[in-house]
Amino acid sequence: MKILGIVGSPRKNGNTELLTAHTLKAVAEEGLDTELLSLAGLDIRPCNACMVCVNEEWCPIEDEFFPVYLKMKEASGIILASPVYYGSATALMKALIERAGYISRHNGEPFKGKVGGPLVVARRAGQNFTFAQLTFWFQVLGLVVPGSSYWSVAFGKDKGEVNSDEEGMRTAWNFGKNLAWVTKSLHS
Repeated sequence: MKILGIVGSPRKNGNTELLTAHTLKAVAEEGLDTELLSLAGLDIRPCNACMVCVNEEWCPIEDEFFPVYLKMKEASGIILASPVYYGSATALMKALIERAGYISRHNGEPFKGKVGGPLVVARRAGQNFTFAQLTFWFQVLGLVVPGSSYWSVAFGKDKGEVNSDEEGMRTAWNFGKNLAWVTKSLHS
């Protein structure tokens, strides 16, 4: 069993990646394999509604999306992590979830029954909308979303600042523990 943590920040090694790595460490402590995948630097373009994926599990847009999609399919659990950009998930994350959603919806719903949930990092605001936005993706595709001790949100602006948000880090840790427990319960 593997949990895939996908970081939708265009910045490498930033607060969102730190929070995701922290959460994956909690998962790994429970004996599950983990992988952190940063979308930073990848060319993942938005869906263009060509609808090719309605007839086959494929996307004709020539970029780096499809290998990420295949990793998502192979994982037992998925974490989608995004910083808040103008009150929303990043464009990278939106492009990924739109295309993964379309392809999976029309090709056997491979995410149904997997476990997953969001992580969000905010400087000051927009976290609730971004958290809901990502949660909606999990729910519309039939994934099981475990809770935590609060919403899986942490605050930080400058690189590393998220580590000072004790409650946010604890909440992300608890989310990781619950994610591991639910994954093992459903897939053992």
